[in-house]
Amino acid sequence: MPPKKKPKKTKKTTKKIQERIAAGDNDLEAKYRRGVLDIAILQDHIALQCESVKMVQSDRIDLRRRMRDMEQKLEHERQDYRDVNSDFSRQYKTMQIELTNKVKRLETEVNELNEELALCQEVLRREKRERQQMEQEKDATIADLRHKLDNMEIDYEKILHDTLDSLTCQLSVARQGLEDKSPTLHQNYKGLLSELGQNALEF
Repeated sequence: MPPKKKPKKTKKTTKKIQERIAAGDNDLEAKYRRGVLDIAILQDHIALQCESVKMVQSDRIDLRRRMRDMEQKLEHERQDYRDVNSDFSRQYKTMQIELTNKVKRLETEVNELNEELALCQEVLRREKRERQQMEQEKDATIADLRHKLDNMEIDYEKILHDTLDSLTCQLSVARQGLEDKSPTLHQNYKGLLSELGQNALEF
């Protein structure tokens, strides 16, 4: 394509162009100032943003460090929890085994004691029966002895009465005999005393 021909400049056009250039210079200066101001504002904004970014990065680093510390602490706590849980589980199993053994031992002791109690109760029942039997036999023996004693008392009383009656009769007969023989005996004794030279009235 052939180059376009430039239009011819007239005085009017040149003046307008000069006015436009002057106005453009004023606009350009204003734009320049505005641009410098905008740049300064942008630089301040960028500086603030950089400061904010630095603070954010510092906070992020600090947060990461704290997060690592918290993770380590959490891991330690988890390990402690696992250790404590393991220890508790071991203690629980040990206590459960000990308790189970103790329960078995106590059940064995209870069974043995129940057997001993049953034997003791049987012995006690047997001894009670024997004691009741002995008491019954003793009561029967006592009753029999009392009966015999009562019979013996009656017999002895009868014998005593019979004996006393017999003695009374014999004494009565002897007395009668002595009374009958008494004068003769006195005479005989007096005679004997006289022969011996004794006075019978002295005796």
